[in-house]
Parts: sequence; structure tokens; C-alpha cells
Amino acid sequence: MKRKHLCLIALLLAACLALNACSKGSRSDSAAQTQAQSRTERKGPYASENRYDIEESYFQKHKGTDYGTLIKNISYDSTVAAAEKQCNVLLPAGYDETRTYPVMYVIHGFWGSHKTLINDDTFLTLLYGNMLKEGLCVPMILVGIDMYTDDAAGKQSKTDAQKRNSYNKVVKEIHTDLMPFIEKSYPVSKERRHTAVAGYSEGGAKALCIGFNWLDEFGYIGSFAPSSGVIPTDIHSGSFWSIPYMEAFPEPTADNTPYYLYMAVGDKDPYCLDSTLYYRDVLNDLHIKNQTDLVEGFEHDNVFWGQCFYNFLTKAFQ
Repeated sequence: MKRKHLCLIALLLAACLALNACSKGSRSDSAAQTQAQSRTERKGPYASENRYDIEESYFQKHKGTDYGTLIKNISYDSTVAAAEKQCNVLLPAGYDETRTYPVMYVIHGFWGSHKTLINDDTFLTLLYGNMLKEGLCVPMILVGIDMYTDDAAGKQSKTDAQKRNSYNKVVKEIHTDLMPFIEKSYPVSKERRHTAVAGYSEGGAKALCIGFNWLDEFGYIGSFAPSSGVIPTDIHSGSFWSIPYMEAFPEPTADNTPYYLYMAVGDKDPYCLDSTLYYRDVLNDLHIKNQTDLVEGFEHDNVFWGQCFYNFLTKAFQ
């Protein structure tokens, strides 16, 4: 009997040890899965802080660097403008017309044009070429947009309020006319995960309007010190700057939430500090994910836009 009891005890101990080992294995597997998930999340565009200490050399031209192929003043028919419009296109170094590329539409500020950002030796053309050479961004096609969406012959005689009204039309025009033209003319992807829009000041406001009006088309939205007038606000009340383009930010669904929504403004910006922070607060109240940076020491100028475009280029389409 003693021998039987001893055998039974031994069997019970073995079973307990096996169960314990099994339990440890489950916890280990769970921990591994959590770590793997954490690593995956860390790779997303929201995982890392943005930089605002980008060296001046990134905005300079360097001997031996291929800055891609610039195609200037491309005319296309705009049904929204009821006239021809123009854009500039920058093809990346090593461009291969048999490949399909992501596309980023970039928008100037209030008094600019399609030449402001994408042109010979502009800061964005040089920045993109230098970053691409170092593998800091993916090869993509950049399209410089002209916000003015009327007959260009009358642009110089228009008041600022009239220009603002014309700029509003680009939100529809980019989708109706420009994107189909670019997609027909160049090997760009039509998928939202490969389509971005970015701009600064008035162009930043229009980037928000475009991105949120066409959530199914744009996966990445960059808005740098956006001006007022995207949604209702008391900022600049009584002027054309406060007239909203839309009544509210449409809330994205699970299928069309932006992969990355980035806003930034310098704390010394004399024009668009309040509007940027207002948009941030509204988006946060709506639980729409965004990365909005209030950056110490920067103003409303190309120095700051360059820092912002560096950050957006590193995260778009990654």
C-alpha cells in the first residue's frame, strides 16, 4: 500500500510540474506577442517625436547629388476654374516610368503659386533630393499645386478676399481635375495609402480641407501653421479669414482614418498660432488622432516650413 501511495504521489507531482511548465509557456508566449505588437506600434508614424533641429545642409545643393527631374508649368484643363491651370512636377532621382510611385501634393501660402515649393533649387526640391539620397524618405512624385482656381489672367487684380474665395475652389478642383490628370500622365498610385497632401499657412488650411473632404483619397495630411477658415471660429471674426470652408471636421471611419495627420506651429508665429491650436483641440475633442507640435522659437517662415516638411517626408508612406 505504501508503494502504491508513493506512486500516486509521484504521478500527481509530475502532473503539477507539467501544468506549471505549460502555464509558464503561455505567459511567455503572451509576453512575446505583446512585445511584438509593441515593436509594430513603435514603427508607426505617431510613435516617434518630430525633430526641429534639421541641419542647414539639408536645404543646400550638393555636388554629385541627383535632385530628380523637374517638369515646369504643366498645363491642364480645369473644369472647376473654367480655364487652364498649371502645376509643377518633381520626379525622383532614379525615376523609372515602369514603377508605380506614391504621390504628394504640396500647397503654397497665400501669395504663392505652383512654383513656390517645387521649382529650381527651392528648399523643398533640395530637401527632398538630399533626404532621398540618404534613404530618409521613400521615392515619390511631388506635385506643386496652384491654389488660385480661376482664370490666371485676372489674378493680379483680385483683392485678398477674392483670392481667398478662389483658393477655396482648389478643394474640389484637386479631386475633380488635377488628380485625374496626374494619374493619367505619371505612374502614381491611386491608393490612399500612397497619396498625401501637405501645405503651410493658407496652404495648410487647404490641406486640412482637402484631406477631410476626400478622406477616401488621402491617407496622409500635413498642415503647417494652418490659417483660420477651415471650420467656424471666432479668430479674425468679421473678416474673410473667419469664413469657414466647412461646418465641422467629418469624423473618419475605421476605413478612412488618416494614417498620419500632422500639424505644427511655432510659438512665435504672429498669424496662425491660435488657429492651429484651435484645430488641434477640436480634433482631440472628436478623438481624431493627430500629432500636433507647438515648437519653441519658430516663426511663420521658410525656416519652419523646412523643418515641418522634413518630418512629414520621413513619415509619409513608410
